[in-house]
Formats: sequence, C-alpha cells, structure tokens
Amino acid sequence: MQVLKLVLTILTPLFLVSQTSRKYSNEFMNIGVDASALGMSNAVVASTADVNSGYWNPAGLVHLDDNQIAFMHSSYFANIANYNYMAFAMPLDDLSAIGVSLIRFGVDDILDTTKLIDQQGVINYDRINLFSAADYGLTFSYARKLPLKGLNYGVNAKIIRRIIGDFASSWGFGLDVGIQFKYNTWNFGLMARDITTTFNAWAIDADRLKDIQDAIPGQNQEPPETTELTLPKLQFGMSKRFTFHYDYTLRAELDLVTRFEQNNDLISTSFVSINPALGLEFGYSDLVFLRAGLGNFQNELQIDNSESLTFQPNFGVGFKYNGIFLDYAFTDIGDQSAALYSNVFSLKIDLSIFK
Repeated sequence: MQVLKLVLTILTPLFLVSQTSRKYSNEFMNIGVDASALGMSNAVVASTADVNSGYWNPAGLVHLDDNQIAFMHSSYFANIANYNYMAFAMPLDDLSAIGVSLIRFGVDDILDTTKLIDQQGVINYDRINLFSAADYGLTFSYARKLPLKGLNYGVNAKIIRRIIGDFASSWGFGLDVGIQFKYNTWNFGLMARDITTTFNAWAIDADRLKDIQDAIPGQNQEPPETTELTLPKLQFGMSKRFTFHYDYTLRAELDLVTRFEQNNDLISTSFVSINPALGLEFGYSDLVFLRAGLGNFQNELQIDNSESLTFQPNFGVGFKYNGIFLDYAFTDIGDQSAALYSNVFSLKIDLSIFK
C-alpha cells in the first residue's frame, strides 16, 4: 500500500500541468553531475549509490557506508559558461541517509553596454559595467529503506535562485521523488523530477528593464512573465552488473527519459516524448574504470525537410584509490557537426579514510 501511494504521488502532478509551464525552464538542473555518470550518458538512475545520488536518484543514498563529499567542474560554450557542483552526504543509521548539494551555472563578466551612449549621444566607455548571469540550485535529500527487501525511496527539496545582474532575479521551489529496487543481480530505478511542477517567481527591476526597452526602438517592448513552472520529468532505468574472473566487471544500464511534451526525441507524441540513454562501465580490480554512453537521440529536420537521427556519444575514465575517486568525462553537449565537446572533471572522497 505504501508503494502504491508513493507511485500515485509521483504520477498525479503530471496530469495537472498549468498553462504557464514552459518546455525549457531551469534547464541547468538537467545537465547532470559527476563525470562518471556523464561518461555513461547519464544512464545511472538505477545504479547510483553514492553522494551523487542526491542528484540522480536520492533513493541511492541509503547505500552509503560513511560520509562522502564530491566536487565537479566543467566549462561550456568555449569556456564562456562555468558549471560547478559540490555535495555532501552521510548515513543516519542502517535505514536512512541525508545529503545536500549545490549547483552553480553562470556566465560572468558580461559587458553591460545599455548606458554606453549618454543622453547627448556621446559614447563613453567608462559607462560600461560588468555583470553576471548565474543560476543556483540547492538540494536537500533524504532517503530511507522500506520494509520490502531491496526497495528504497528518496525525496529532494530544491531551492532555485537565478540572478541576471541587477536586471532580474527569481526564487524557485520544487520536489523530486526517487525509487530504487534490487532483485537478484538486477537494479531498477525511477526518478521523478519536479513532481509538483517547480515554481519560479521573478522580480524585475523596472528601471533596468526600461534601459533595455529603449535601446532598440520597437523591440523588447513587452515585459517578460514574472512566473514560470517547470514541467515534471520521469527517468526510468534498469541495470545489471556482470563479474568476470573476479577482477573484471561490467555494469550496463538502459534509461528512458520521459518528458510530458512534444519535441524532437526519438519517440515523440503530443502527450509524451521518450529518449533512451545507454551506459557501460568496465572495471578492473575496482581500481580503474572505462566508461561509454549513447544518449540524446534526436530526429533533426534538415534543410530539404528530411529527418535524420542524431545522437551524442560520451566517454570517460575513472580511478579509485583508498576511498578517493577521480573521474573524467569527454561529453558532447552540442550537435555533432560542431566542436562543442566538454571536458568534465570530478572528485569524490569517502571521509572514512581520515578515521
């Protein structure tokens, strides 16, 4: 009965979407964290079992044996934007665990030229200022084992802060729910993001908006909306781990990312779009790891109105030594015709090494 109530809690908001919802809201929270997961094209919702589970599926936090911390850095769009992440998680007892994480995605030192020309039409470069456009996501996670063996659940409470210089800023709040189930050598996971439709309320500086509206006659005349809702998204995954000759392991996972909207995903209807992601991790002696993944399958419309299927390959390597995990991922965040690959580095430390 508890499991049924939890599933209904996840699915009910999907049918109660407000008209102010947007297809692409708070997208920085969907990029992903941890180079090991990114190297597998984010196909980790069923197998995640460390401090980074607070992002991927909070139910995985119950597998922690001790306190852990994690850090990640990546640069996007030819180093214009910086993406940083840090997290901490700890077990409370044999049945539950908690975690907290912080994400910042920002573009800094942007030139503000709205006052470059004064009222007399004179260009004055001293009137140029710098500002930042930064998005912050603070997540508090709680996970607990259920009486049914192998079944765990987790909940995220998210606070979103978005700042565009002194032009505008917003606060947002939302909830995620995750489930994991282990059956023999199989793992299953379900992550429901923004199940309550994450709400963002914007505050816009009227004077600064006027500077933009007056910059180009006839453009930017309509003030932007001050509220937005982020649509729920489901990610279902199943994974299996194989062991060969004791020292060699292979972990394979297939995830289905589901959005309740129509887009260019591999499977797309007016109600739902589904995009698969496949990840593989080959390990040796629980010391060295090689990873690969395929994801973001898109039906792209060409100039001649024909469609072609594109996808994004990812690769990664990882090293583990005495509770210290160092991972690297080489990921494609743009279309394959452009050199928009990103190098991602992450560090995870099991704090038991200091005891």
